[in-house]
Amino acid sequence: MKRILFVCHGNICRSPMAEFMLKHLAAQAGRADEFEIASAAVSTEETGNDMYPPAKRKLREKGIPYAAHQARQITRDDYCYYDYIVCMDSSNLRLLHYIIGDDIAGKVSLLMSWVNAKVLNEKKLNEGIVNENVADPWYTGDFDATYRDLLQGCKAILNTL
Repeated sequence: MKRILFVCHGNICRSPMAEFMLKHLAAQAGRADEFEIASAAVSTEETGNDMYPPAKRKLREKGIPYAAHQARQITRDDYCYYDYIVCMDSSNLRLLHYIIGDDIAGKVSLLMSWVNAKVLNEKKLNEGIVNENVADPWYTGDFDATYRDLLQGCKAILNTL
C-alpha cells in the first residue's frame, strides 16, 4: 500500500481537495485499496476547522465525494509514516523543513512536479511544462484554477504509481 499525505498551508482548501480527488480517481480506476491518502497543514492557523465551503462546493460541482474533515498540522511522525509527502507550493516546502528537518528519505515533492516529470518522461521538453505551485484559492478565489492544477497533479500521481 502506498501512503500519500498532501500538504498545504492551512489544510482547508488545496490539500483536502487533493486528498478527496485522488481517493475518487483511485476508486474510479479500481485501485482504492492500493492507497492510503490523507492531508495536513504546515501551519496551525486552521487546526480543527473543516474544509473551506467554496472548496466543498467545487468538489460537489465536479461530482467528487468528500467527508467531514478537521485541519491538522503535519508532524515528524507523519514523515516517518507516509511514503509520499506532496506539497502544494514552495512556501509549504520551506515551512515543512522546520517541522520535519531534512528530507533524508526523499519523500517530499511538489504536486506539480509529478506533472512536469510525466511531461519530461514523455520527451515533451518544450511543451506542457507547468508552474510548480498549485494555485492558492485562499488568495485568488479562483477555485477553477486550483481544481485544474489538482486534477492534473492527482492524475499524474495515479498514473505514475
